[in-house]
Amino acid sequence: MEQGQPWEGIAEAGTVGGDHVDFRGGIFHGTVIGTTMANRPPASWPHQVGTIPASAVCFQDRAEVARLAAALADGGAAVVTQPAPAGVVVGLGGVGKTQLAAHYARTAWQAGNLDVLVWITATTPQSIITDYTQAATELLGTDPADPQAATAFLAWLEPKAGQRPCRWLAVLDDVTDPADLNGLWPPTSPTGRTLVTTRRQDAALTTGRHRIPVGVFTPAESLAYLTRALPTHTESDGQLAGLAQDLGHLPLALSQAAAYLTDTSMPVTDYRQILADRTTALRDAAPPALPDGQALAVAATWSLSIEHADRLPPVGLARPLLQLAASLDAHGIPDTVLTSTPACTYLDRHRTSPNAPVPTPASPGTGTPEQEVPERDARLALSVLRRFSLIERTPDTPHTAVRVHQLVQRAVRDALTPDQNQQTARAAADALLAVWPDSERDTALAQTLRANAAALTGHAEDVLYEFDGVHGVLVRVGSSLGNTGQVVAAVEHFQRIAGVARGRLGPAHPHTLAVRGELVRWRGEAGDAAGAADASAELLEHMTRVLGNEHPTTLSARGNLARFRGEAGDAAGAADSLAELLADQVRVLGDEHPYTLAVRGELVRWRWKAGDAAGATAASAKLLEHMERVLGNEHPTTLSARGNLACFRGEAGDAAGAADAFADLLTDQVRVLGDDHPDTLTTRHNLACFRGEAGDAAGAADAFADLLADRVRVLGYDHPSTLTTRGNVACFRGEAGDAAGAADAFADLLADRVRALGDDHPDTLATRRYVARWRGRAGDAAGAAAAYTELVEHVVRVLGPDHPDTLTARGNIAYWRGKAGDAAGAAAAFADLLTDRVRVLGDDHPSTLTTRHNLAWCQGEAGDAAGAADAFAKLLADRVRVLGYDHPDTIATRPHVAYWRGMQLLMNRPMNEQDQ
Repeated sequence: MEQGQPWEGIAEAGTVGGDHVDFRGGIFHGTVIGTTMANRPPASWPHQVGTIPASAVCFQDRAEVARLAAALADGGAAVVTQPAPAGVVVGLGGVGKTQLAAHYARTAWQAGNLDVLVWITATTPQSIITDYTQAATELLGTDPADPQAATAFLAWLEPKAGQRPCRWLAVLDDVTDPADLNGLWPPTSPTGRTLVTTRRQDAALTTGRHRIPVGVFTPAESLAYLTRALPTHTESDGQLAGLAQDLGHLPLALSQAAAYLTDTSMPVTDYRQILADRTTALRDAAPPALPDGQALAVAATWSLSIEHADRLPPVGLARPLLQLAASLDAHGIPDTVLTSTPACTYLDRHRTSPNAPVPTPASPGTGTPEQEVPERDARLALSVLRRFSLIERTPDTPHTAVRVHQLVQRAVRDALTPDQNQQTARAAADALLAVWPDSERDTALAQTLRANAAALTGHAEDVLYEFDGVHGVLVRVGSSLGNTGQVVAAVEHFQRIAGVARGRLGPAHPHTLAVRGELVRWRGEAGDAAGAADASAELLEHMTRVLGNEHPTTLSARGNLARFRGEAGDAAGAADSLAELLADQVRVLGDEHPYTLAVRGELVRWRWKAGDAAGATAASAKLLEHMERVLGNEHPTTLSARGNLACFRGEAGDAAGAADAFADLLTDQVRVLGDDHPDTLTTRHNLACFRGEAGDAAGAADAFADLLADRVRVLGYDHPSTLTTRGNVACFRGEAGDAAGAADAFADLLADRVRALGDDHPDTLATRRYVARWRGRAGDAAGAAAAYTELVEHVVRVLGPDHPDTLTARGNIAYWRGKAGDAAGAAAAFADLLTDRVRVLGDDHPSTLTTRHNLAWCQGEAGDAAGAADAFAKLLADRVRVLGYDHPDTIATRPHVAYWRGMQLLMNRPMNEQDQ
């Protein structure tokens, strides 16, 4: 200081201060007024700057520890973020990134592998500069007030020729914005390492650096952690594993749950009930004092990330989009749901930016206003959420492209007001319904949509019964279950929905009646045709009283009633009822209405089943002409009508002609609908079937095998159509000569149908029948009789004792008993069956006449040749009267009369020595 320069203030010895102090050339310049420390000598090595966070009490050694060590083994920079697909969410706060970095730093320091360790809190640019400045002060002896201190520290980290190399590690913990590191990245050095922890996944952070994904604990790691953290608890491993699952294996949540349980001495089962109670906020499950020096409870962990995300373009959309995703399935949401028109409308109405235009309020359930948020902005908002590790996004798996950790979802929902929750849930339901395809060709997508609807129902079911009644997404879930083969589950779903609707909306509400109609439909599809018919009749009475005779829902109920009467065995009654319904639909809806055309198709089918083959074929041809005129030649319904006509042609005996017609139809369907459309696959099925009927059993088996591979790929292994194809592969395998192989294949199919469809489904019963048939054709007559006996037990319970299928199965028992050598027993069984056939079907029904034929034969085989001859003679007279002189059955009866007359004479004549 110059001689005579006056002091303006006297500072405490060893201190300097002031707002305008500079240090150049070892001389202070500026007014000395304050209390800043003077420069000090640089610290010797090894030296640590900053405090490494304390290790968690129950720190869990994980695979990521080794991956991080390997990534930094030769120096460089590593960015510790969150995982990729293995966890539920990538980059989520609370997975232990800081603990992982601290463990690495502490281990390297204690092993003597570092000369300098610097721990930097990197939440803001200022905090980074402050910590760099502190490092410069300690390591370089610079003035802490020097604005260039941070730059000097970074320059010091650069390797310099001729100087002693420094092994350093710089940890930048919790970087919140990639821009915060602009100009502040530690330099690349062969002896230095940089480690960043962050929730961000921006390319600016990870490009050119090692990316270390850190996920939630594995189930084994979660169990190990809870076992150590709860040493005094006596719960089973199953309970602890269940708790870990409830918390999504999130390390932060597990540690706070363990602290809560320790503080309260609460049993794990009670704590899990708190978590399961959707009326309990997540914050209420936090411990009074947070463990391991944690600053935030789980519920508050992600709030700052959400705020930051909402500020990025497209401004104000990240938060409402996350709210929408929080209403759906944590394990995967299709991109299309979150970018659908209802989703974009919701985003428009719920922008959270104060600068965004305020949309006109709209009540939930009202019409969709003009959409102001384009789909591209919704996709950009998804990208923003991914960059903040609030979601995991994998576009290469579109059905489950978006995943959100379940606790993030819970925290987001907890922050919603009741009105916000209501509107969000409604929008989520609308979004699911908007993307649900009419034709569920993709079973994986259908499963994902059902899972999302289930998640939504789990926490917002009340909303789905408000405003305009039962939300359509609930109905779609049930239909989807049925359409993908899960008919028993569909029945259970609609039973529950119908019960809730009855309680909330009342028994006379149109939606309650409609849901009951769906319940009846799937009850019939599940195999209970008689029960479905009775329920349809009861429901029809309610609908007629509430909605009137001519309401479309009432007309639809009449169609279901007719159909299930037919399925229950009354084909003629079904045809008559459908004829009456058709007349009413033509009057009410018009001749060209789709419902009218559908009823025409059903009428044709039941006329055929009632025995009017000629009338059904003529009606089918007329219906096809009508559809071609109304709908056009290439409409899917028109193409289906062509298939029906071809089918009738084949069942009338022209299998080759039917195969040709189906081949022509297949060409058109592939062109119009595509290779994988269900109708295209159905036509391939029918083409293969009639190829077999035309005599090419081996070709049919090959065609069905090819079809099976495609149906498994398109529809899934357990879809009813896939199972049907397996049955046809087995059947034509048998027709091609491998009866034993067919029996085994049907036995395998039976096990899968019981599992997928239930014991009482019609397809399951049919499979039992084929198992029995092919056992017999493979030479196991006794096994066939036993299998048919088991089948009868099922069909009597499901269809009743007088159903045609029950009577047919009884006839097969008798037939195979005879083939097994018990002719007398077979004759007795046929006699009992004949009594019931006459009572149920009448004397002249073809099945009654067939039973008389079999009874007569077994009488002869049992030793009563005279009785057999007389019975065949009477049968011949009746067949001539009923069927005509030239009918194949009549012609087949004549030789039996002659044969058994001859056997009668042979048995009655005295036996000579040669005969003996």
